[in-house]
Amino acid sequence: MNAAYLVGHITVKNAEQWNKYRAQVPATLQPWGAEITFRGKLVEVLSGEHSFDNIVVIRFPDKESIQGWHASPAYQALLPLRRQAAEMLLLAYETPPI
Repeated sequence: MNAAYLVGHITVKNAEQWNKYRAQVPATLQPWGAEITFRGKLVEVLSGEHSFDNIVVIRFPDKESIQGWHASPAYQALLPLRRQAAEMLLLAYETPPI
């Protein structure tokens, strides 16, 4: 099994709603063995174009866990709040075999 990472590119639209959303996400990750490994705010685009100003990286045990988490009732229940809070692009990456 190869670890997989969820990368979220984020632009916050409503800080109050965003804080509510962020506070609830960790509980949805726990059943899937996932952990937030990095959060950051964009400082500078060095090459190309990028329209988001925040990023989150979440490590999962495998890509199936990402798919299961994203489809889970617990996370799906947060989607209306997420849509009010931010524009978000979610991408899944899998580490290659060694």
